[in-house]
Amino acid sequence: MSWFHLFLFLHIVAAIIAFGPTFAFPLIAGLARKQPMHMSFALQTIEVLEERLVVPFVLTMPISGLLMAFNIGIEWQHNVWLIAAICVYVVAVTFSVTVQAPTVKKMLAMMSGGAHGGAPSMSPVPAGPGAASAGPPPAFLALAKRMQMGGMALSVAFFVIVVLMIWKPGGNI
Repeated sequence: MSWFHLFLFLHIVAAIIAFGPTFAFPLIAGLARKQPMHMSFALQTIEVLEERLVVPFVLTMPISGLLMAFNIGIEWQHNVWLIAAICVYVVAVTFSVTVQAPTVKKMLAMMSGGAHGGAPSMSPVPAGPGAASAGPPPAFLALAKRMQMGGMALSVAFFVIVVLMIWKPGGNI
């Protein structure tokens, strides 16, 4: 086995470990919407997976990727697809770290009655006779919508990178 194959193996394994769990995030959030009393647990689960699994493995990928590229002596000017994939990766990681992660933290703070005001009422049952279901406050719902839209954008970015890495349009590797 060559160094290139070792770096390729590490790169692909890191991608599977990093991005695999992210496809479960919408399922976790969907269950939390159906059972609001578990919203805090769902958000904590997503946060822990992001901080301890997704982000660390995502951040190893440029190392293994560059080691592969330099190992085979890639000609950057003939592989614009790779530069495009790297650019999409940088934008996606930056967005994930600067927008998505803080959004989850804000939602958790709201759940615990932290700096963003009292804990949202997640009770699916009315407070009393004739009362309407309280539900979470609009600020919490806006953050949830932002997180959902951001997650979809990150999924699109992931698929763009995968297509570029597999198809290699205009590349000569």
